[in-house]
Parts: sequence; C-alpha cells; structure tokens
Amino acid sequence: MRSSHSLRRASAILLGLVVAAFALPATVSADTIEATGGSGPYDAEYTTTWRLRDHTIYRPVELPENERLPIVAWGNGACRADGTWFENILTEFASHGYLVIANGRPGGTGQTDAEMLTEAVDWAVREDSRLFSPYRGRLDTDNIAVMGQSCGGLETYEVADDPRVDTTVIWNSGMFSDADPNRLDHLHAPIAYFTGGPSDIAYENALNDWDDLPSGLPAFMGHLDVGHFGTFAEPDGGEYGRVGTAWLDWRLKGDTQAREQFVGDDCGLCADPDWDTDQKNLS
Repeated sequence: MRSSHSLRRASAILLGLVVAAFALPATVSADTIEATGGSGPYDAEYTTTWRLRDHTIYRPVELPENERLPIVAWGNGACRADGTWFENILTEFASHGYLVIANGRPGGTGQTDAEMLTEAVDWAVREDSRLFSPYRGRLDTDNIAVMGQSCGGLETYEVADDPRVDTTVIWNSGMFSDADPNRLDHLHAPIAYFTGGPSDIAYENALNDWDDLPSGLPAFMGHLDVGHFGTFAEPDGGEYGRVGTAWLDWRLKGDTQAREQFVGDDCGLCADPDWDTDQKNLS
C-alpha cells in the first residue's frame, strides 16, 4: 500500500467535505434481508457473517450452480461504516452474478479504512475453499474488483497494488494533490473513473489523476452530469448501476457486448449525449 499517510489525510479532508452533505437515507441494521431486487437474472439480497463482522455481503439469494461469482470489494463515500448506504447499486451488481462486499455493517456507524477492502477479498478467497462454506467452489477468485465512491475511492487507491486485483473503479473521487506525478505508479490493473461532471466536487481531482496514470495502463473515464452523489440512490443504482455492471461484465467476465460500451470512437457511452468520455490503451 503506497502513500498511506497522505491518502489517509486526504480521506479525512474529503470526509469533512462530504459527510454533512451526503443525505442518502440509512438502512436499519439486520442480519439477513430477503430478496431486495436488482435488474439482473438473480434476485439479490444482503447478509452478514460473524466471520467478517464489519462488512455487508451482497449476493444472489440462490447461489448459481453453473456460474462462479467474481468478487467486488466496495468502499463507501465519506468512509462511512454503513454497508447499506449504497444498497441499490450494490444489490444491482449482485443481481448480475457478483459477490459484493461493502465496508461496514448494515446501518452501521463510524469510519472505515482501506484495510477493510483487503479483509473483504481475503475472506472471500478463504470462503471459496473453506470446508462447509456456502461459497465453497462458488466464487471466481481469479476475477476481483476493488471500487469505492468519494472517500471510498481514496481507500480503493490504497489497495489497488494488490496483485489479485483485476480492475479498479473510482467513483466521484480523486486525490487532492497532483504534486507528485508518480503517486499512481502502483496501479497495475485496468481502471475506470466515473464522475458526476463539472459540478462534482471530485471532478478536477479525477482529471488530474487521469493525466498522471502510468503509461500503458488501460483506462476509461466517463462523466455524467449528476453531481457528486451520482445516481446511486435511484432504483437499481440508476445509470451508474447500468454502466458499472457493464464494466464489471467486461473486465471480470469477458463479456464482449459489454466491452462495446467502452472501447473505440463509436463506443456505446461515447455515442451517448449524456456522457462525456475518454479512454486510454483499451482494446
């Protein structure tokens, strides 16, 4: 994990800017919630486990027999330890055949840290091989994403050097300082940035980071004019849910149709007047 002190300091600053403004409703804590929906082929739910006490797990209600679930670790905006703060979009991802693990318990309080993302990945990898685990042989431990919104995006940066990570996704986030052009040299996996456009307080930060990505790193940038809080709270995560699922389907499942949303001058999002896009080294 690189530049841990500076990233933690940046996270604290971003928390101060965001925590008072972020008005998404909290969800009442519970150990297991019945099917909460999503637009994908699987009804999805969230649950908890004593084996990973400080997280919330989103999953298909019935784990598929013929499809292993790629793993997605999620960091919340404001580094808030509420695993259901982004329930709509995370349920949407799970309904498309992903195991999504959010920092924080359902309806939780307090603060998270980047190590919790690594803990989530470690737990999922163990569960795939643990005797009597409900996830035994059901997880695709060779396809792992880390992602987060705002302060959670900064947490994501901290763990993105993990060699197990196959893609990194930064939502409405970016580092506060671009004084060090080598600050992102630890990134190794294809990365996507999704911002809320010029009215997003993290917009300029994301642009600065984009300019300093390692040479040759596959990258996509998409701006949707929805501000810092995006479409996370809309049913199924709104447009963010659709686009985030497509990115995961491409990068973690090799879906060629999903790839068409991001690659080439005539890519799906490139041709969409609601999106402003850029791309590097994608093929």
